[in-house]
Amino acid sequence: MPIHNFNQPSGEIRFLTINSNALAGNLLGDPATRSVAIYLPEGYDSNSEAYPLFVDLVGFTGSGLSHIGWKSFGESVPQRLDRLVKEGKMGPVIAAFPDCFTSLGGNQYINSAAMGNWADFLVDEMIPAIEREFRVLPGSGKRAVFGKSSGGYGAIAHGLRYGRAWGAVACHSGDMAFDLVYRSDFPKALNRLASFDRDIKSFLDYLEKQPKLSGDDFHVLMALAMAATYDPDPEAYKGIRLPVDLMTCELDPDRWAAWKSHDPLELVRKTECIENLRSLKGIWIDCGSRDQYHLHYGSRIFCAELEAAAISHKYEEFDDNHSSVDYRMNRSLPYLYKSIAG
Repeated sequence: MPIHNFNQPSGEIRFLTINSNALAGNLLGDPATRSVAIYLPEGYDSNSEAYPLFVDLVGFTGSGLSHIGWKSFGESVPQRLDRLVKEGKMGPVIAAFPDCFTSLGGNQYINSAAMGNWADFLVDEMIPAIEREFRVLPGSGKRAVFGKSSGGYGAIAHGLRYGRAWGAVACHSGDMAFDLVYRSDFPKALNRLASFDRDIKSFLDYLEKQPKLSGDDFHVLMALAMAATYDPDPEAYKGIRLPVDLMTCELDPDRWAAWKSHDPLELVRKTECIENLRSLKGIWIDCGSRDQYHLHYGSRIFCAELEAAAISHKYEEFDDNHSSVDYRMNRSLPYLYKSIAG
């Protein structure tokens, strides 16, 4: 049984409110005003020191705000940071926990006409707002972004595309190898949508009336959220179109190519993305060897590409699956700190 951390965070949590231009007009109709919880380390108000910045991107159905709360048989991220500092494994940081939840249940932290321009929100709006309000060390080399699952995808996607904004990234069980991760979900989603005459609006209207989300409906919603992220259609309801024929489940090559253009395995073969990764001070990747979404295969291929390009990185595969692996931050957070502040 994991040990429960009974210590209250020794630092202070404050909140930023960002009225985002990047998120305005998203096709989901989600609010463009967003909160970012900021964890300031112990002693912040009693000194003039500046600190490295960590940004936490959470998984599907999550919000950064959930990572600052109490957790049974475990610890919040602020508690974890405090403990790692007290154990001498890293130094203090300022940590940001943005609320990036969407009405489709999650986020991949990239720009999308349907979901909103989330990469622009994080890089061009949130980071400058934090720099104005708090004593973070200047420059991208003093910032790290980390996350698990969809958050892990967001972290590595930012490393691939926005190396100018970050000094180090950590990807825990992040989405990659889209052929393995997503394609098996399409027939399951269509089987469920058949009950709604294959009409996405009818399905989402149904969900709004339910007191809770079933496991099957959760996976359909996730497929729709990915469609709105990777290949939005401005003419479709909430921008959602699946990359398959809704009757036969035949894959549309053009639509699937649009999805795969966001696959880290495709991006890592692009010169500009390789150079972005090469500019980083640290790249951490890990995945459970029994991941339910087969992400360990994508992780292995991705790291082989990094090896071939002679890009320094740290890869660890561990004996576990996709669920409840926050304990992996015990290894990645000190690595990130040493990469950007060591």
